[in-house]
Amino acid sequence: MRTPSLLLAILLGAAASLQSAADTTELLLGPAKTTHLHFFLHDTLTGKDPSAVLVARNRTPKPDDPVPFGSLYATDDVLTEGPQRESKVVGNAQGLYISSGRPQLSLVLGMDFELTEGPFNGSAFVVYSRNTVAEHPVGRELAIVGGRGKFRMARGYAMLRTHYLDNNNGDAIVEYDVTLHHH
Repeated sequence: MRTPSLLLAILLGAAASLQSAADTTELLLGPAKTTHLHFFLHDTLTGKDPSAVLVARNRTPKPDDPVPFGSLYATDDVLTEGPQRESKVVGNAQGLYISSGRPQLSLVLGMDFELTEGPFNGSAFVVYSRNTVAEHPVGRELAIVGGRGKFRMARGYAMLRTHYLDNNNGDAIVEYDVTLHHH
């Protein structure tokens, strides 16, 4: 009968420790805030000034596949208020993504989203998550794992919707609805 009591004591101690860490974070950084953001990401693989460039490629890509499995891209994508490229620029997203889906387009991305306009100018949040583009073109969720500036210690999620995708060349415009919890 001692084992369940010991397990219960350990679990209660761990819970108290987590609450204590949360209380300490709030004391040091203040209460958490919630911020909602909305913008469009323009990922352009073609033309004379692409925002995503191929860094490494699978040795045997499928013909007619603009983003073949195993391809690694470096990005510096523009973020705008509206879906048109001529819309007001509100930031940029720099990072990497790799095509990780063999049967269908799926990407794993690690990107830093920095805002360059408004009250969050110079602040950024980081997305590191799997983006199942082909499985969920209408809506998919990505994890936010950190941030800097006014988004320090950010966590949350980004809901994505493909606004435009050219299946021939991979160019895309993706709508982002972001919910951030930060200090």
